[in-house]
Formats: sequence, structure tokens, C-alpha cells
Amino acid sequence: MPVTAVTGSASGIGAAVCKVLSDAGHQVIGIDRANAEVNADLSTPAGRDAAINEVLTQCDGKLDGLICCAGLGVTAPDSGLVVSVNYFGATSLVEGLQTALEKGEKPAILIIGSVAANQQLANQDAMVPFLLDNDEASAVKQANDSGMPHIAYSASKYAVTVFARKKAVEYGKKGIRINVVAPGAVETPLLNATLEDPRFGEATRNFVAPLGRAGSPEEIAQVIAFMQSDKASFIHGSVFFVDGGMDAMVRSVAF
Repeated sequence: MPVTAVTGSASGIGAAVCKVLSDAGHQVIGIDRANAEVNADLSTPAGRDAAINEVLTQCDGKLDGLICCAGLGVTAPDSGLVVSVNYFGATSLVEGLQTALEKGEKPAILIIGSVAANQQLANQDAMVPFLLDNDEASAVKQANDSGMPHIAYSASKYAVTVFARKKAVEYGKKGIRINVVAPGAVETPLLNATLEDPRFGEATRNFVAPLGRAGSPEEIAQVIAFMQSDKASFIHGSVFFVDGGMDAMVRSVAF
């Protein structure tokens, strides 16, 4: 029975992933602020360390999969929290659980990115180098000083995607696959909060994928389950857009 840890397991994409993997025979170790096998706050270094230690205890130091779904959007209390959870809440667990994954059976890591990450390709924000340098204090300060949560969101998702791709060479040599799934709009509590937000609701409603709808958490979860399976055994260091055509609509000549 594969043992897989899933952050953000209590709702949205994370909850759907847990169900799909459980149905497929995985032992799932869910990580969230509450209502999970591991209750921890991934916005803080202490919370991340607690999550890592508890996962290691529950998996007996051997892990087959890690899926990082935990994330905050533009309605977070402040922009600094967005980068702390979206970037450091993923990268810290990847690195903290690396040794356990090395001991696993055909281990694989999947990080949830976002189609919004590509906004950084044309105009990279100043917080991105801080993120990639693992300088959380400076990244949080830059995010809060800017006061633009949508930029913090796209920058954090861009940086975590770069992190995953940079790790591909190192981790591949260790037998660990790492990939990114980049959703577009998905019917989750995070999207619902954004739609109701007076600052970002109208723009979100107007940015519709070519398929004419938002995705469901289950649709994203099915792709993630495939990416973690033996059927995807040669997929490594890749970014998969599961966005109803949003990325193709915006960047048809860039891929």
C-alpha cells in the first residue's frame, strides 16, 4: 500500500486528491490546519517542522508520495501569508521529507502550481528572487509592502514551479519524480471567496476558459492521481496545465 502525504487535505483540491488516492489503495496522511491526520500551520517555520516530524512518525520514515495542495489566494489576510503558505509551505515539506521519499517505492512529488504563474514571465516581481533564495523574511516584507495579493499569488506559484523544475535533476538521480500541475479556475472555497471579493471578483468572473466553465476538484485530482502512478513513470520535471484552455488562450505561441 503506497503511503502518500497530502497538504491542504481538508478542502478543495486536496480533499478530492485524498479521496481519489484512498479509493486507489493509498494510505493517505492528510495535512491541514484542522480535521486532518496531521494538524499543522504551514504558514510558519514551526508549523512546517511540526508537520514534517509528525508525517515522519506516521509513515515510519518511509514515504512513497507527497502532494502539496495547500495554498492561499487573493483573499488571504495579508500578502505575506500567501507567499509563506504557497511557496515555503511546499518547499519546506519537499526538502524535509526528501530522505523519507528516497526510501519509498517509486516515490513521486506533485506540487500544485497555477496558470497565474505565467504572469511572472513578462514582468517578474521583486519578491521572486527572495523566494528562490529561501529568504522568507525578505519575501514576506516585499509582499506586504506591495499590498497586492494577486501579485504575491502569481509570484509564489511561479517560484514554486521554478523550484520544482530545478529540483528535477537532483531528485531524478535519487529516483524521485517531481512535477507540477497548474490548474486554472477550479470550483473550490478559494475560488468562491475570490468571486465574492469586491477587488477581484469581476475580473475573475470575466476571465473564462475556452471550455466555458471552471474545473472541478475531482478533475484536477484525477490528473494528480495519474501523475503519481506508474502510468506516469517517465514524466519528470514537467508542468501540466489543467485549465480548460486558459494558458493556450493567453500564450498560444509560447509553450
